[in-house]
Amino acid sequence: MICTEVYILHVHILHNFTLKIAGKNGISLPSLFPVDLTLDPDSANPWLQLSEDRRQVRHLGTWQDLPDIPERFDTVVIVLGREGFTAGRHYWEVQVGDKDDWYLGVAKASVNRKGRIAVSSSQGYWALAMKKGQGYRASTTPPLLLTLDPKPKRVGVYVDCEEGQVSFYNVKERSHIYTFMEDNFKDKLFPFFYLYCCDKQSDAMVICPINEKSLIKQC
Repeated sequence: MICTEVYILHVHILHNFTLKIAGKNGISLPSLFPVDLTLDPDSANPWLQLSEDRRQVRHLGTWQDLPDIPERFDTVVIVLGREGFTAGRHYWEVQVGDKDDWYLGVAKASVNRKGRIAVSSSQGYWALAMKKGQGYRASTTPPLLLTLDPKPKRVGVYVDCEEGQVSFYNVKERSHIYTFMEDNFKDKLFPFFYLYCCDKQSDAMVICPINEKSLIKQC
């Protein structure tokens, strides 16, 4: 069995970070910048249940009687990460599995947390989404539909605050999905997670440990 030839590609969007291409889609992910994320229970919508270690979230299927504090999303099923960013580069991975109604990405600290919310870049959300019956999309204004085959089960998220960049990757396929480019981020950014499941308990969305092996050779 003969391995495919390995090429080197310098990609500007990763701010001089070198991606190694293996075959058609085997790229190294920007995992030199891993961040240890946990979820913020004070921000979690009452339909959402967090694991004890604050690294998993599921739609519980029932409403929990939680204090209506300013930090909490009271209508839209969102939870933020506890750790926020004002500078630097940051990378994390999320297991989405076969769930069919989710968003993940980053949100400005100043986003409205009460009432109905439009999850879009114009409202301070930079996200990749899967909407049941509508497929994958980027949260541009208007939303940009994406054709992803195979479907990502584990998504990598990379943020460069200085470059105004938010990128998404299919971790298993080592492939780039979509990149947002902004002039800069004036507000603090927080990872955010949206998970909906109509009146029933869902499987968990999981923040995953980063695999230190950044290149997979395809043979």
